Amino acid sequence: MDRRTFLFGTGTLALSQMLSGCNAQASETLQVQFLRGSIPPIIVDRFHQQIQQNPQVKFTPVAQLEEIFDQLQAWHEQANQTPQSRSLPFLTQQSQSPNPAALITLGDYWLTAAIEQQLIQPLDITQLQNWNALPRRWQELVRRNQQGVPDAQGQIWAAPYRWGSTVILYNRDKFNSLGWTPTDWSDLWRPELRSRISVIDQSREIIGLTLKKLGQSYNAQNLDEIPNLEQQLQALHQQVRLYSSNRYIEPLIIGDTWVAVGWSTDVLPVMQRYREIAAVVPQSGTALWADLWVNPVNAVLPTLASQWIDFCWQPQIAKQISLRSNGTSPIATELSGNTHREQIRLTNAQLQRSEFLLPLTASVQQQYDALWQTIRT
Repeated sequence: MDRRTFLFGTGTLALSQMLSGCNAQASETLQVQFLRGSIPPIIVDRFHQQIQQNPQVKFTPVAQLEEIFDQLQAWHEQANQTPQSRSLPFLTQQSQSPNPAALITLGDYWLTAAIEQQLIQPLDITQLQNWNALPRRWQELVRRNQQGVPDAQGQIWAAPYRWGSTVILYNRDKFNSLGWTPTDWSDLWRPELRSRISVIDQSREIIGLTLKKLGQSYNAQNLDEIPNLEQQLQALHQQVRLYSSNRYIEPLIIGDTWVAVGWSTDVLPVMQRYREIAAVVPQSGTALWADLWVNPVNAVLPTLASQWIDFCWQPQIAKQISLRSNGTSPIATELSGNTHREQIRLTNAQLQRSEFLLPLTASVQQQYDALWQTIRT
């Protein structure tokens, strides 16, 4: 998904940080590749301070999750090459990359493919002291079978450390004359907003919010059985001025649209810069996403990696992730006093009505693709 391949105005950490102790005989080296902006630099500093045995730790930010997923595939391909092919002179520089990092960031949307393609390996939760502090919803998200499908009897494939949601943005100034502001998905169909909405160009998101308006699930399995779904999507299409997953906020800022549908990570920097832009979480619930720590299949997971995951789940560190990363830690912490974050923070009731976009079977995915093609043409 494009949220996983583009972040609007994310963090300032632009270079790899080499954190090394003075003990040249350190027995462990931890390499972590993370999505740029998802881990604040202060957290890396605090982790270094907490480590007593002074091992070598390297944190490398990567701009896009798609880039990380491509690297996973390259590592896997390299590991499966024959010794003769590895030595051929025409191999690309990427195929000659060093051993995989022990931990990397992966978006939940990519998790199924990573499992199916055998790019990652399960985590040993017995090594994670704070696993039980993780709410059940996030535990269930990463417990999957070998096909990458959520399964109560499956293994743990990832460790969630940050999440966000899809929200509605609107221009306060434009709504002053209307006497109302958006509160739920159904407001997108109001006649006053015809050709005044910009949305992310994602079929699961747009079909999903329409399903939510109709009282259905984002992960509905038989679209043909849902009355008026196509008609509702056609009506929404008339309201939309722009579909774009990386430029949907710009028309809102300059006044070409009055409302936008987008991801919470994109929203916070905009709200902080433009006072006229506000946001709301739909009352009926919304789509959720999560950033996860995963272990590449060819990478040995040192003890220090488990310490890092547990460190991210400590309440004080979780609070810093929530305050400084434009995302929210799955570990509940008090964040009162930040007006912008309060606007996009889900209440417990909203969270219960919200859903992760789960993998669909091939036949169900074809229904979504066909409906989306019909609407867009």
